[in-house]
Amino acid sequence: MKFCSHCGNPVTQRTPEGDSRLRFVCDSCQTIHYQNPNIVAGCVPTWGTKVLLCRRAIEPRLGYWTLPAGFMENGETIEQAAVRETAEEACARVRNLSIYTLIDVPHISQVHVFFRAELVDLDFAAGPESLEVQLFDEADIPWDELAFRTVGRTLECFFADRRIEAYPVRSESIPPLAQPVII
Repeated sequence: MKFCSHCGNPVTQRTPEGDSRLRFVCDSCQTIHYQNPNIVAGCVPTWGTKVLLCRRAIEPRLGYWTLPAGFMENGETIEQAAVRETAEEACARVRNLSIYTLIDVPHISQVHVFFRAELVDLDFAAGPESLEVQLFDEADIPWDELAFRTVGRTLECFFADRRIEAYPVRSESIPPLAQPVII
């Protein structure tokens, strides 16, 4: 951040009085600009034993498969965001949402939240952010072509939980990928 969104003057990064973190502070109007994590909301939409996945038509990870999900918007609940993203990316309607995974991704300042959900019908199609959408049985999931580790982890948990017919709410954190050591 270089300029204040309140008055347009330059900002500097410093720890404001009474705070314990570096923040961008306007040198002119003293507005403190807080930057907080983004919330990604999505669904694990199912039809019988199959899960609906979308092949991404946008970066990041263009051409890779994902669960329908995206950034939560102001003025909506996290469940509304998951339903909206499923409609936008897969033109699919879902019902019976149940919160399922909450995955912290602190190295990119995001929290990913997925709901288990049932497809209302088989009337789905690729939305503008998807190249294609398809229902997959567990054995056919393109594991090596999944766009994000949070999606892979959510699917791993889902299929394991489905075998025992118990779906606890799962909360975990995904660390950054280890950087290769160059010798």
